[in-house]
Amino acid sequence: MKITMAHGSGGKTSAELMSSVFGKHFKNSVLDKMEDAAVLEINGKIAFSTDSFVVTPLIFKGGDIGKLCVCGTVNDLLMMGAEPKYITCGFILEEGLEIEVLDKIVSSMAAQAREAGVTIVAGDTKVVEGSGGLYINTSGIGVIPEGRDVSAANCQPGDKILLSGNLGDHHACILSARMEIENGIKSDCGCLKDITDALFSGGIQVKTMRDVTRGGLGTILNEIADTSGCRINLLEEAIPVDEEVRGFADILGLDPLYMGNEGKMIAVVPAEQAERALELTRGTEHGKAAVVIGEIAQGSGTYITTRLGGSRVLDVLYGEGLPRIC
Repeated sequence: MKITMAHGSGGKTSAELMSSVFGKHFKNSVLDKMEDAAVLEINGKIAFSTDSFVVTPLIFKGGDIGKLCVCGTVNDLLMMGAEPKYITCGFILEEGLEIEVLDKIVSSMAAQAREAGVTIVAGDTKVVEGSGGLYINTSGIGVIPEGRDVSAANCQPGDKILLSGNLGDHHACILSARMEIENGIKSDCGCLKDITDALFSGGIQVKTMRDVTRGGLGTILNEIADTSGCRINLLEEAIPVDEEVRGFADILGLDPLYMGNEGKMIAVVPAEQAERALELTRGTEHGKAAVVIGEIAQGSGTYITTRLGGSRVLDVLYGEGLPRIC
């Protein structure tokens, strides 16, 4: 069975879709009230984020758009030192979308929300003309514990930069699927809560964190350099890239430093805590391949020391970053 315009009418067909797909997977005490807004109890300082997801294909090796939207929103909250609590989701369904596919994606989304410890408390669905596509917007709220201050403005010369693992997996996975290239590359789509929990519970003074998504490592490090008023020095030989991903990127002329990821992050920590932070990160599921890739220094801009010993400017991503992956 496929989505039709009747599923967006607000009548009986809409109600059947709500109960048979969304109600089945998203059932909880807040959402079940089916009221115009969720009433939540939130105490203290909060982080709030919103994002939209338009990935093609909808289901890929290592994940799908449902898992992706939960992980993406949760990770944005985590990067501010918050403990994610609630998520809302808005679905735009194109006419012709298979309800079986929608059900699989909603089920995946619910499972990832449970794993991340967040509750889906509100949502909306609209149906538009099209050819079977699906777009999801999510917003998330998290509570920032007393005493946590995570901001690029906290960076100081001497601080070390940790990267949680290999670059480019998600980008290469999505492009492989679009180009119908068979390989073993899987998306790194994942929730980074295990890493942030390990760092904070281990007493690490985390200066700032960022998840490495669109624009890649090169772009986010330039943003941190601009905000902190410091220089960032990277070591090219320290930056991990899976060999299959590297080969794929070389064939297409892509640079892993600008490729998108959906389960990688960087953390800036004091130099004296770097080894302990690395140990804690490597002890998690999503940080097993963590490495120190550089440091904060006096000056401005982002520079990378090449394998040959030279130094070059690492600039932000310019233009469209084609082919786009989301």
